[in-house]
Amino acid sequence: MKNRLKVLRAERNWSQAQLADLLGVSRQTINAIETGKYDPSLPLAFKMAALFALKIEEIFEPDRL
Repeated sequence: MKNRLKVLRAERNWSQAQLADLLGVSRQTINAIETGKYDPSLPLAFKMAALFALKIEEIFEPDRL
């Protein structure tokens, strides 16, 4: 799944570790999501959306079939 997480994080000058702390996950989880190696759980996606004041679909874009 494609996402804008890295861009959104960079716009706020947050490190992966800072974002991870805000979301209650590990830095490795943030890295895996940003690189497309891991899709977040729905609760985590909602937390991200709330943190960035965006809709989930404004952060994540499903892969095309």
